[in-house]
Amino acid sequence: MKLFPCGHATHPRWRMAAALVLEQLRARMAQPEYASAPTLGLLYITDHYVNEARALLDHLSGELPGVTDWSGTVGVGVAANNAEYFDQPGLSVMLLDVPADQYRVFSGVAPLPTHRRNGGFAAHTALVHADGHTPELAQLLAEMAARTDTGYLFGGLSASRTTSVQFAVGGDGNMAGQGGAGGVFDAGLSGVAFGAGVALVSRVTQGCQPVSALHRITAAQNNLVLTLDDKPALDMLLDTLGVSLESDPQPALRKVRATLAGLVDAGEQPRGQRRMGHFGTDTRVRHIVGLDGLRRGVALADAVQAGMQLAFCQRNAAAARADLMRICAEIREELSPEELAIAPDMPGRHAAPQTQRRICGAIYVSCSGRGGPHFGGPGAELHIVRHALGDVPLAGFFAGGEIAHHHLYGYTGVLTVFADSE
Repeated sequence: MKLFPCGHATHPRWRMAAALVLEQLRARMAQPEYASAPTLGLLYITDHYVNEARALLDHLSGELPGVTDWSGTVGVGVAANNAEYFDQPGLSVMLLDVPADQYRVFSGVAPLPTHRRNGGFAAHTALVHADGHTPELAQLLAEMAARTDTGYLFGGLSASRTTSVQFAVGGDGNMAGQGGAGGVFDAGLSGVAFGAGVALVSRVTQGCQPVSALHRITAAQNNLVLTLDDKPALDMLLDTLGVSLESDPQPALRKVRATLAGLVDAGEQPRGQRRMGHFGTDTRVRHIVGLDGLRRGVALADAVQAGMQLAFCQRNAAAARADLMRICAEIREELSPEELAIAPDMPGRHAAPQTQRRICGAIYVSCSGRGGPHFGGPGAELHIVRHALGDVPLAGFFAGGEIAHHHLYGYTGVLTVFADSE
């Protein structure tokens, strides 16, 4: 694979932003190190352009007739190499140089097949965009992961202050079953499945730091944690924070509002390097949404059950920066000829590197609660990625939730790079 052409821009008028992006894409496609005839495009827009989403997609498709397949969504911000457009009009596009027999665009009306048919396309991994209001989303993600050979998904939830949209166009603008949808959708799941011939490496970085030990949930009801290690959950939370609701309720409530909960499913062994101050990918961070003074419980923004493990945590900018640099270093090491050991549960494990593999492009999905300000200034998060990976093509968006493996995360970043397999 050659480098993936990419372009990004901001302008109050979407046509002007699109013109700037098209100019960048064409300039890169004319350079010998970049792909000259890619067929798969990723399109990420901020919600400032959401009302013109259909017109924007039609315009790009018309100007780039060789790009027959499109996928993407809306975010409160979009990402590019060394830049982010957060809470402003923004557009980020990347054209992937992937063989046509190694990917499939899917959507709710043209879903990914459950099983390979007659020796046809077999999904190895999948980039997934989803609407956070979709019923039983967690189950749908698990079902989607089961349709891939590795069970590995990466992507995120659409994020918009108005309408949420997704882009999904396959094969000259027509996917079987698409009908009159025109490639713009507002619910369910969509994305791109990749075959085993596409070498990619993906990592998750957490944005929160544990402030308590890991406790076992010993009693729960729906989304209410009643006891931790057989002790009232609310008392455990207040003891962790060193506050009291009786003697000084207002400062106590402020500390509670700044605290979240990291959950590990029942039966899973925590893989996080907690002594180093960060969670592993088995931990999902959820908001504390209420306190039950009568039953001394803590309500979370997720269903919980006895047997799960929980650690209270808080957002921490320094820990987030360190963890982002860590996953970038892990990705570089995996692509290095000196590092032959590849994590058994990650995409790309089938391709033991013999020479330094070049990064052809990257997708970065970060939480809408992160962004530059959380890292110290506008664009700081993307500056860290560029410093660690180099000047590689990159596109992405700031999401309402992040997808990795078969889980839905919060306050995380999911970085996926495509590598030349040669």
